[in-house]
Amino acid sequence: MSVRLGNITFDCNDALVVGTFWSQALGQILDQGDSSGWCSIGRSDLDRSKPAWFFEKVPESKTSKNRMHLDLVDSGPLAVERLVTLGASIVAEHRVEGGSQHWTVMQDPEGNEFCLSPTSYVG
Repeated sequence: MSVRLGNITFDCNDALVVGTFWSQALGQILDQGDSSGWCSIGRSDLDRSKPAWFFEKVPESKTSKNRMHLDLVDSGPLAVERLVTLGASIVAEHRVEGGSQHWTVMQDPEGNEFCLSPTSYVG
């Protein structure tokens, strides 16, 4: 039997700040009982039809680039601007030369990198 993704977990300085950003970005509500030390999205789905998102306060700060990141898709023309309004920042813009594939490297409010593209990359 193969493994499957159950949770995506973020170490945070303030779990509620990062959790609220991702809640708004994903269009999903935060679970009840959340705090600056711990919060989540989708925790009640025990079968994990979609991965749950966990945000946990840790004592140390982020110090370098993520070794793994999320690649998100949103074809809306104002997707990048919407995430910036929610608290994300733009790191870089990339475009495959001669192709139509392009993406924006972004960071959430605590500097966790992710990419946003209007389409899924199919290499």
